[in-house]
Amino acid sequence: MTARSLIFSLSPVAAIVVAACSPPSSGSLAATPFPAAEDTTSRATLPAGYGSLRQDDIAIRIEPQGLIVRAIPLDESIIRLLTPDSYRALRDLQESNRTTIQSITRRSGGRSPDLWYVSFYGLEDNARFSPMELVVTSGGQDFRPIDVIPLSTGFGEQRLRQRETQSAVYVYPGDIDVDHPLVVAFQGERSVIWELLLQRIERERALVRARAISAGR
Repeated sequence: MTARSLIFSLSPVAAIVVAACSPPSSGSLAATPFPAAEDTTSRATLPAGYGSLRQDDIAIRIEPQGLIVRAIPLDESIIRLLTPDSYRALRDLQESNRTTIQSITRRSGGRSPDLWYVSFYGLEDNARFSPMELVVTSGGQDFRPIDVIPLSTGFGEQRLRQRETQSAVYVYPGDIDVDHPLVVAFQGERSVIWELLLQRIERERALVRARAISAGR
């Protein structure tokens, strides 16, 4: 991890993002559509504001010794399937770190990167983690983070107290294909769950289109 990345303090939306991973209350979230932020990926063709998935529904989960890692690709074609509040929180997270992301992009050659939201949760006290070891395999190629933007204070200590959460935005080279199976590996553990999650994602895409048509969009 670069020294520069470690100086970032808690993002004002990080708490919202973490909370969105918790099970919803008995009351249903309002699915009122809202104006979507500009789609810079040119891949998202779905309208925002009609999704019903929670962050946990699209999170890749890995459990190395002493902690839980959750990784969510911030691709527009994926996060537009989330509930309006969750979608807005992830968009705000990217917007609040836009300057840093642009700086990393310039340093890495100017190509638009792939962004992921990653959280680490401690199952036991003093659980250690090595942030730069989170590797995504796509199309037979391994992608390692270009940089990491911490969202919580203490991320640079690379250790967790029991029940503590640390989170960050991960910046990867822009060649990860989230529409095909991925393998995510961290500290000797790996997950291939994305292939199954894609089935859920495709079902939700169809539902979002149907809801939008019904609403006259």
